[in-house]
Amino acid sequence: MARERPLFIGSEIYRRSKYAGWHPLRVPRVSTVMDLSRAMGWLPGDVYLTSPRAKPHLLERWHRPNYVAALLRAEATQAVTPEERARFGIGTVSNPVYPEIYRRPATAAGGSILSGELLKDGGVVYHPAGGTHHGMPGRANGFCFLNDPVLAMLSLRHHGVRRIAYVDIDAHHCDGVEVGFSGDPDCLMISVHEEGLWPRTGRLEDDAGGSALNLPVPRGLNDDEMDAIREGLIQPAVAAFRPQAVVLQCGSDAVEEDPLSHLGLSNNAHWEIVAALMGMAPRLLVLGGGGYNPWSVGRLWTGVWATLNGIEVPDRLTPGAEAIQRALSFPGNRRGRNPPDHWFTTLRDRPRGGPVRPEIRHRIGVLRGRLRAAV
Repeated sequence: MARERPLFIGSEIYRRSKYAGWHPLRVPRVSTVMDLSRAMGWLPGDVYLTSPRAKPHLLERWHRPNYVAALLRAEATQAVTPEERARFGIGTVSNPVYPEIYRRPATAAGGSILSGELLKDGGVVYHPAGGTHHGMPGRANGFCFLNDPVLAMLSLRHHGVRRIAYVDIDAHHCDGVEVGFSGDPDCLMISVHEEGLWPRTGRLEDDAGGSALNLPVPRGLNDDEMDAIREGLIQPAVAAFRPQAVVLQCGSDAVEEDPLSHLGLSNNAHWEIVAALMGMAPRLLVLGGGGYNPWSVGRLWTGVWATLNGIEVPDRLTPGAEAIQRALSFPGNRRGRNPPDHWFTTLRDRPRGGPVRPEIRHRIGVLRGRLRAAV
């Protein structure tokens, strides 16, 4: 039977572990969402599940055995050879060796694999540690050692769910997921990402063998433009596809405060997409993804959990939640020097509207035309 209440998958490993040095993932993210959700009274124990750590044979449903073995070896020795670095992409500036180089991504992968089982009969699962959409079968890529969205979708398939719509609103294109499902007629991938941003894939004309609608957007994307994309592309495309499950990669790096992108959204835009996708299929899995400002990530992803539960976001955080936000820091980034007070006291951003630029309307039209031709 489908569960009536959404489930939240987390783990304490995200509190204890971080990427080394000045890596963008040095900041706390998932632990902040867990703490804020509890401080707001929104995360009772009966809906929280501790993520299992995926065993190698489960990762090898998509990842190559020699690559999984290389991750295990790197964690055990805390080193890689030059040959391993070149072949597997681990031990680089983007994908460094750190103490939990296998355990942490395997825990995120385990949560996504578990989600496929939990959603077998329907329901909603929130797994903010998921969303590592750049990982390749035999190579680390873009801060992602494993590709848990692919593993989540394969888990759904394993549990009898065939038709899946994957929606990705991270600022970066979901290149690894496209590798996993290119040409699959039972998978629809929709990606809205910043044009020209790494990995510089996902061009408008790239359709991944007929399985993808890629919408690169210009810098400065505002809330009204994202509303137009949601209403004009995402919702009609998902409705026409009639999926059995929707997987949303809800990366938070498209907001104005993020240091690694150049878009201008408020967190309201993400919450509107979450709300719009609820009920469009019997199963909904919401993953995290990018997001490198600790305050904006915590606020946005906690608001996602509120949205999934039908909770109205209040104007003011509880004292306990405010204390969590005030305890955060952002060393080495100018945004951490004088953070605005609303990052400490509220979850909801002020809307960041503006005109819908002609190039965005044109690109939506191109993809709508492709969608009409397909159905």
